[in-house]
Amino acid sequence: MNPFSPSRRAFLNRSTVGIGSLALTHRLLADSALSDRWTGAIKPHHAPKAKRVIFLCQAGGPSHLETFDYKPKLDELNGQPMPESFTKGQPIAQLQNAKELKILGHQHKFVRAGQSGQTICDQFPHIAKIADDIAIVKSMTTMQINHDPAHTFMNCGTQISGRPCMGSWIQYGLGSEAEDLPGFVVLTSVGGGQNQPIASRQWHSGFLPSRFQGVQFHSTGDPVLYVGNPKGVSRDDQREVVDAVNALNRSRHEMVDDPEILTRITQYEMAFRMQASVPELTDLSGEPQHVLDLYGAKPGDGSFASNCLLARRLAERGVRFIHLYHRGWDHHGNVKGGIETTSKLVDRGTWALIEDLKQRDMLKDTLIVWGGEFGRTPMAQGTGRDHHIKGFSIFLAGAGIKGGVSHGETDELGYNAVIDKVSVHDLHATMLHLLGIDHERFTYRFQGLDMRLTGVEHARVVSEILA
Repeated sequence: MNPFSPSRRAFLNRSTVGIGSLALTHRLLADSALSDRWTGAIKPHHAPKAKRVIFLCQAGGPSHLETFDYKPKLDELNGQPMPESFTKGQPIAQLQNAKELKILGHQHKFVRAGQSGQTICDQFPHIAKIADDIAIVKSMTTMQINHDPAHTFMNCGTQISGRPCMGSWIQYGLGSEAEDLPGFVVLTSVGGGQNQPIASRQWHSGFLPSRFQGVQFHSTGDPVLYVGNPKGVSRDDQREVVDAVNALNRSRHEMVDDPEILTRITQYEMAFRMQASVPELTDLSGEPQHVLDLYGAKPGDGSFASNCLLARRLAERGVRFIHLYHRGWDHHGNVKGGIETTSKLVDRGTWALIEDLKQRDMLKDTLIVWGGEFGRTPMAQGTGRDHHIKGFSIFLAGAGIKGGVSHGETDELGYNAVIDKVSVHDLHATMLHLLGIDHERFTYRFQGLDMRLTGVEHARVVSEILA
């Protein structure tokens, strides 16, 4: 049998996958099983600026009107009816069919920050200190108005569940430099608002081989479930077990020629190495006190700040994609108090991560993305704001990003993105470009189609924010 061709049985078991994709994946996984480290399915299409991505997801939808998008007209019209010309026929979440929509002015002041004079809410004094390092995109749009499908769209480029997320795409394409850690790691923290749940399928590999799904590290307790040996089982004992299981898997693979079995072998090996690497990685007590103070981190507290410090340690060890979720931005009521609380939980850690990477000469090849799945309405929902998809803000920093700039604009009330709109697909195309990937040439054959992270709609690299 040709070792690079799928067997009839494997073909029948995986008949929904394109033949070309299956053969390519089989060959790559077979090579990877020999080298024991995935080095990527493609060569970069052009010289990359970024080696890795740290995505700081502010889950729940932070209000752009209390973060980065200052609109004087909003304060001027505070409490007045929202003009119907803005909202008629537009998708609204919980305010749909409300009898009267009233404008809610900014709940906090804005300041001019840095030499660039970026407008930033005064509840983010630490992020304001890096105003000249970040590019704020004020014209983001998305297509999904409820949390879970909006996260799915932001992560996967489609609202269809079961597709690969961006972390899986990037690890599949470029591989990882980490020898004893997964190439794609997920961390979560909570606090400051309604803690919307995050489903594990947000970091799933979809139709890509399962070895490319993200691995969630827990912020408290055992960092990875079951990674430790039971009492009385030594490392040598565990090595014997892994060798025996992998021998059985190799025997099975010779019979059925299934790429997923090769995945299983490599994942057993990775898990064995993680038994040694993960405890050292997640033990922050060895960090100098001045570094802990920089982040405002306390070992074992499960905070966003501690996760930011852990993200830096993961980046140092070659992890390709690090996704941090902070679940605390769903401010349907008391958006003023909610922003005050949540900002304190993420502001310092965000700034410290960027400063720390800069001091270690790592920011130049680390792409930072900060933002949520959507924004919030200019209209009041009691004392809060509803979900909003027509215009919101995110920021990027690091590898290849032009600092101290704002890109795009919303209208005078912050409702619609009206200048230089940026879609989720545009964001993904830009991220891939910085990693050296042409998004139109980065495909995977599935069910007879050449699938892309950026979908089939037009997507463009946002060159205006590139250095």
